[in-house]
Amino acid sequence: MKKRLVAIMLVSSMMLSMAGCAKNGANADEVKKNESAAFDGKLEKNVTIHVLENDTAIEKGYFKDLIDAFNKKYKSKGIKAVDANMDQYSDLAKDGPYGYGPDVIYQANDVIMKYAQGKHVLPLPIDKIEGHDKIPNCAWKAYETKVDGKTYTCGVPVNVQAPVLYYRKDLLPEDWKEKWDKNKDNIPDMVETWKGMYDFSIQRHAEDASKYGYMKSINDMYFSSGFLFSYGGYIFGKNNTDPTKVGLNAKESVKGAKVLNQLASVMNEDCIDDTITTNAYSKLGDGTYFATMSTPDMYSTFLSEIEKNYTGLDKKEAEEKAKENLVMTTLPTLPESGDLTADSKKEIPTKSMGGVNGYAISSYSKAPNASLLFVEFATKYKMIKKRAEMLGIAPARKDVASDVGGTSQQIYTNLDKNNIVLMPSVTAVSQIWTPGQTFFTDIAKDAFRTDADKKYKNLDDYSSGLDEMCKQISEAIKTLK
Repeated sequence: MKKRLVAIMLVSSMMLSMAGCAKNGANADEVKKNESAAFDGKLEKNVTIHVLENDTAIEKGYFKDLIDAFNKKYKSKGIKAVDANMDQYSDLAKDGPYGYGPDVIYQANDVIMKYAQGKHVLPLPIDKIEGHDKIPNCAWKAYETKVDGKTYTCGVPVNVQAPVLYYRKDLLPEDWKEKWDKNKDNIPDMVETWKGMYDFSIQRHAEDASKYGYMKSINDMYFSSGFLFSYGGYIFGKNNTDPTKVGLNAKESVKGAKVLNQLASVMNEDCIDDTITTNAYSKLGDGTYFATMSTPDMYSTFLSEIEKNYTGLDKKEAEEKAKENLVMTTLPTLPESGDLTADSKKEIPTKSMGGVNGYAISSYSKAPNASLLFVEFATKYKMIKKRAEMLGIAPARKDVASDVGGTSQQIYTNLDKNNIVLMPSVTAVSQIWTPGQTFFTDIAKDAFRTDADKKYKNLDDYSSGLDEMCKQISEAIKTLK
């Protein structure tokens, strides 16, 4: 781990003079006034920028390409970017004040905004970002905070994170067009509706007890919460800004809980804990699983696992075959009834919890101008497109998303239709995970209990479980205060 001593007293006084983060859409004079203490345009000389990046970007080689390109361009200015060589989940709030930590951090909006509340990341003059007008307002809003009645922006969006469905096209039944395409739209029923996926999972496992259809850890709050959102549940009140109101049990969210229980019933007991979360890549790769749910940035990892199983082919042939057979698409629709065992009369979109990953600059950096230069470079069209091509992300830049096409465009459509619920950028969101995991774990366990021991026999039982989960979250938030 690289350690660097920083001028904490200087930064502290600098932060006291700043309200929070640069205002999105503010005029140039206002932005300049707010940021002049840190971003005066005077590049620091002979400095090394330590960048904390996503592990996948490092493993797949994208980060090396990024810093190599940056270092080549700015070598003459004596500016160099290097890997911060820290765990991607390192806590800037704890490490920064003591002189440890990166200059630039890549993280999800809820993490960065947690740092923003403690003034651990710098306000950004976002008018300097090349693709500022190419990034949708909903993505910028994920990095906004209000201080003294003014709205400021604390990070630069890079990619939209939202659950997507991964499946193996080569594992579809040979007769799927005849038997698994009821509406004849040339889309397999099992990837179009959760009812279809439920039925197919039963059939696949019945034909071969070692094979499964859809497999996903139900205890994962991030992925499972979307089923509650689909039927009217929400995280916090006032568009996820008021944690005094927890609404995961609102409206007909009980139907979403029931659907999760039904999906668990066509899996095995690995869905109760994190087992499927960790083995989904290899199990999809070897064909044990037909489908799973993950995020767009894991595309390259799934691809690599499938390639490994194409023995007898050279690397290029294996890669091409894997790309042909791995499909990443948006989530299937849900039955309005919330019952996967009966024919659906009406389908509704599956909502999901999402987030926006992006770059922020540490308040403890001794080279804020050089760090901003790196962020500007890393978020240009060329680098975001390369990131999308190498990692399979859904770009936050509309121009890149349009050129990449496919699922990226579908994710934007879902974002525009409010089918992606961005994680609240408030500290209280940290209190939803443990109670949520406890509830969803219990739902998954219930699928494997005997009829006499089942806890969730009707919607009232699910309602009681949801109420208890919300109560635990509210109590945890009060304790946090």
